[in-house]
Amino acid sequence: MAAPHTFESIAAALSEDDKVKLAGVDVDGIHRGKLISKKKFLSIAESGFGFCSVVFGWDMHDKSYFRELGISNSANGYRDLLAKVDLQSFRRIPWEDSTAFADPKDQRGVPFFLVTFHDPDTKEPIAPCPRGLLSGAVKKVREKGWSAMAGAEYEFFNFREDPHSLDANKGSTLEHMTPGMFGYSLTRPVQNQDFYYEIFNACKKFRVDIEGWHTETGPGVYEAALEFGEVKEMADRAGLFKYVVKSLGSKYGITPCFMAKPKEGLPGNSGHMHVSLVDSNGNNLFARPERDPEAGRDLAYLSDIGRHFLAGVLEGLPSVMPLLAPTVNSYKRLVENYWAPVTVSWGLEHRAASVRLISPPLASPEATRFEIRTCGADANPYYVLAAVLTTGLRGVERKLEIPVPPLGVGEGTGGGERLARNLMEAVNKMTARGSVAREVFGDAFVDHYAGTREHEWRLWEEAVTDWEIRRYIEMV
Repeated sequence: MAAPHTFESIAAALSEDDKVKLAGVDVDGIHRGKLISKKKFLSIAESGFGFCSVVFGWDMHDKSYFRELGISNSANGYRDLLAKVDLQSFRRIPWEDSTAFADPKDQRGVPFFLVTFHDPDTKEPIAPCPRGLLSGAVKKVREKGWSAMAGAEYEFFNFREDPHSLDANKGSTLEHMTPGMFGYSLTRPVQNQDFYYEIFNACKKFRVDIEGWHTETGPGVYEAALEFGEVKEMADRAGLFKYVVKSLGSKYGITPCFMAKPKEGLPGNSGHMHVSLVDSNGNNLFARPERDPEAGRDLAYLSDIGRHFLAGVLEGLPSVMPLLAPTVNSYKRLVENYWAPVTVSWGLEHRAASVRLISPPLASPEATRFEIRTCGADANPYYVLAAVLTTGLRGVERKLEIPVPPLGVGEGTGGGERLARNLMEAVNKMTARGSVAREVFGDAFVDHYAGTREHEWRLWEEAVTDWEIRRYIEMV
């Protein structure tokens, strides 16, 4: 394991550079950043620097929220936040050369660091900062002497469109990178092999290692399984994976699309997260050394800690849905018959469940984990992982019992609570007095985040859709 970075080691690593790129993460999981000189970077690397709070006062299209929220508003003058550099996040952007040298051996990628947003007065992470929220959840895990591990899978469509053609052609006639349904194809990637292999190679150089990389069913759809690792590092990788893919897509005239349901009648884009806990020796806390003869098939190899953790996730799921399904479009994916869960449900190796348990006899004890299948590729990975950890720990601390039986073979929904059918229904459950979300995250986060989702819902309510035009323009 490499030694942690220090200011001195970073300064030495940047000895031949003259610029650095910095980025933080907003509520939508989008990286917001800037390029600064190395001189400026070295002057703020330890103390932090001012970053305009407006990135928490507007939406993904830079439109101010209808209702002013607490972080950035006219009352505080849209003040700066304190952005603190995470030296351990250092990596180089392999597709952006930082030098003017013609010789390839002299070229190096632009240095890159992630930041966390803090209140300039208290110096504490602001409530909605994604990296800060996850750090708080990880702290609770570490207080028990444990560590959290995670993995991520992302599906995404690819359209043969650039930003200009995309702006002119908003939806139904977008050109898919490849036609038809051909999951796990060995030949389809050859049609765009430069793009396909550059993503894989760039991710490795950018410390976003891919374990598995293939076509998924759907026209122009790829899926990546990212390398399993410590949960905060995994969240960084998950967010940066989208950055890699979108950056390289622009180079090839391709628009990668991570929205949950890009096309009617086709499968959506999932963003499944795998989570486990380990003790100080690296032993999996969800694994049961020997089969429990008194438990049914699904629970036979799951430890007591694992059972309580699962119970906590299931009990909290309806309350944290806006984090797992954050957009209006998210709920178009969560429909029956597309391997997308619609109820509070779980099952051993069951892909129709909200939570899929992976354990012996089909996996090794060391690989015992939960796959959270509710979240789409549009979700903010920091929020998803924070939600899973905090609700799961709540279950462990309260010794909660699993609230619903496992899904049976061939069963698609089960008898658990129906998950929200739309974003506003989900927000109402999150903001309810005494909700699990308020308990595990606090009012400051819930009120801010809910305000951003209410903004999204209002935009949707005011929108006149293509469907409405086609349906009514002539006939009514």
